Amino acid sequence: EALGLFTGIGLSEAKARETLRNGALSALLRRAVLQARSTLGPALDKATGTLLYNAAARLKDPKHLGFLVDYIARREILTDLQLSAALEYVRSHPLEPLDVADFERACGVGVCITPEQIEEAVEAVISKHRAELLAERYHFNMGLLMGEARNQLRWADGKTIKNEVDLQVLHLLGPKTEADLEKKPKVAKARLAPAEKQKVAVVENGDVGAETQSLLEQLRGEALKFHKPGENYKTEGYVVTPNTMALLKQHLAITGGQVRTRFPPEPNGILHIGHAKAINFNFGYAKANGGVCFLRYDDTNPEKEEEKYFTAIREMVEWLGYQPYAVTHASDYFDQLYTWALELIRRGQAYVCHQKVEEIKGHNPPPSPWRDRPVEESLLLFEDMRKGKFGEGEATLRMKLVMEDGKMDPVAYRVKFTPHHRTGDKWCIYPTYDYTHCLCDSIEHITHSLCTKEFQARRSSYFWLCNALDVYCPVQWEYGRLNLLYTVVSKRKIIRLVETGAVRDWDDPRLFTLTALRRRGFPPEAINNFCARVGVTVAQATMEPHLLEACAREVLNEQAPRAMAVLEPLKVTITNFPASKALEVLVPNFPANESRGFHKVPFHQTVYIEETDFREEADKGYKRLAPGQPVGLRHTGYVITVQNVIKDVSGRVIELEVTCTKSDMAEKPKAFIHWVSVPLACEVRLYERLFLHKNPEDPSEVPGGFLSDLNPDSLRVVHNALVDSSVHSARPFDKFQFERLGYFSVDPDSEQGKMVFNRTVTLKEDPGKA
Repeated sequence: EALGLFTGIGLSEAKARETLRNGALSALLRRAVLQARSTLGPALDKATGTLLYNAAARLKDPKHLGFLVDYIARREILTDLQLSAALEYVRSHPLEPLDVADFERACGVGVCITPEQIEEAVEAVISKHRAELLAERYHFNMGLLMGEARNQLRWADGKTIKNEVDLQVLHLLGPKTEADLEKKPKVAKARLAPAEKQKVAVVENGDVGAETQSLLEQLRGEALKFHKPGENYKTEGYVVTPNTMALLKQHLAITGGQVRTRFPPEPNGILHIGHAKAINFNFGYAKANGGVCFLRYDDTNPEKEEEKYFTAIREMVEWLGYQPYAVTHASDYFDQLYTWALELIRRGQAYVCHQKVEEIKGHNPPPSPWRDRPVEESLLLFEDMRKGKFGEGEATLRMKLVMEDGKMDPVAYRVKFTPHHRTGDKWCIYPTYDYTHCLCDSIEHITHSLCTKEFQARRSSYFWLCNALDVYCPVQWEYGRLNLLYTVVSKRKIIRLVETGAVRDWDDPRLFTLTALRRRGFPPEAINNFCARVGVTVAQATMEPHLLEACAREVLNEQAPRAMAVLEPLKVTITNFPASKALEVLVPNFPANESRGFHKVPFHQTVYIEETDFREEADKGYKRLAPGQPVGLRHTGYVITVQNVIKDVSGRVIELEVTCTKSDMAEKPKAFIHWVSVPLACEVRLYERLFLHKNPEDPSEVPGGFLSDLNPDSLRVVHNALVDSSVHSARPFDKFQFERLGYFSVDPDSEQGKMVFNRTVTLKEDPGKA
């Protein structure tokens, strides 16, 4: 019966069967067709059927379906253009009753466009573009004429306008000639070089350069289809109450229509690479749209919170280049939250429960036997909870709702006899995330509550709680988490790594916490660029670490001045050194752009080169130093030739004696190598992946658990490396490119007389890691 009903309005059998598979849509369409038949009779033409189908499919709030179908059945909404205007109108006016006169004006009901009006409008448009039409003839963009005529006559039939345009253009230009039929030559677009194509804007201190598709451009304006401030009700699933529009009006009066977001971390751990996306998204969306972003600590669990986490979180936000509009705490609002909890009980929407934590875990716990206890009783018991008359786990305050994932009556307050770092012993009951989060958003008049996809199941409770208390209700929007392979980021697992000695602390450079990345030498701009490349996706993104490393290379290539260091030194004595004391060599900070300055390094009779840059026998393809095969010393203007190889008792080469010749007097060598002279001793830490497998937490990949997957070679410490003296004044986190070796950053462990460097990334990507 339903199949025949749908094919009877012009749907193909395939389309009708597809519609039947969608229970909600088929129910709405059936209602619409039966209602239209009651006015027009059993036979509905295809145009009417199309309008009915589109109304059922595109209408967000089914309560308006009958209203719209009446207009379609009375032939007062005749075109898809009118229907689109009608759908937008009911979406923008969620409260009943609708203003019928205003609705009809907005949808062109009763507007009659005469052929004469269409003719006049097209004449005016053609007259405006007459010169270009005569010059370009039929190569002119006729769609422009159509568009301008439609703008003048919004409710005119599009086909009629097109026919009139075709007729008047033919009258002006005459029939098409052979030249008119030739294809218009395409204008060649300037092609970008491959490097330019891959460029992503560098976000410095929140500002973006000119390159396209930066993160801010992805977030600006209509790019994400988010609602405008004050138009929360246009969001699908948003619950409108009789008080909604008044609350939104008050909200706009307070915010002035400004976008407001917040970054709400729990201060019980260090931020990781996934948080970098959240920071960029929240602060970036506000910045891209002229708004503000709060940094709000979700400090509702005093057992796990420490001051060092509060400090580190703000430090990392500012390190990434963002300044919070205000720094707030959930605890700032404890008094208000408690007052609202009492009101929730009074409204019959919350109750005190004595089920144990173990009993209410999971998605199918037994219903609480205390769910229907009298309001007055719950008020007294909640007051007893506040006064400390119940032990931990003996009583909770629960809200009366079923969440999207089926979880019933989430906890709003629990007993914890733990002093709070900000409120001391004032409270022994603390609110939960499910209760606190949306209400803090409401207090701060957040417009867009951006969170990761796993919080989607809490969206209905978010709306429910704000509406249950009749307070301003923001809109929750979800996006996909950012994860990296070859690492773990959960607080619990990082603590296990620290406890077992696998890593030193939260900032161990092998981790992907933000403090660890900073310590390793990753510039904040590289992390922001990485987030921009990942993009603002709804789906979870799991990325390879080498993509983050590539972003680091791009930024460090522009930021890190050059220096020379030798990891495995081999002493070289120049027997014919051309001076009695050390010479000074000028080395460009950035060889590709010498206008960015030079630094001086000493060049002495004794220099040190990498052991691997010398071989006693030169194999085929080997181009560096060997007996009979000279090399150039970078930046000196000299070529050295081996005269004598000195070995220790075990036969290991410990020194070379060489002679030097000015480059312009010698044959051009096959290679130029780096070196140091009168160097500084330093320690260099070389890092590899911490885990051997891509997904160390996946039992199918690592049956023994993530601690069994540790890479024994994740850290190699070079204790007696040498670096040129140009870096002597470097401070922790200063960055350099050690020529031919990679990018390195000064570690905070550095001491007077012994600098420590962390290798951030190699100069080129290791093909084995890609």
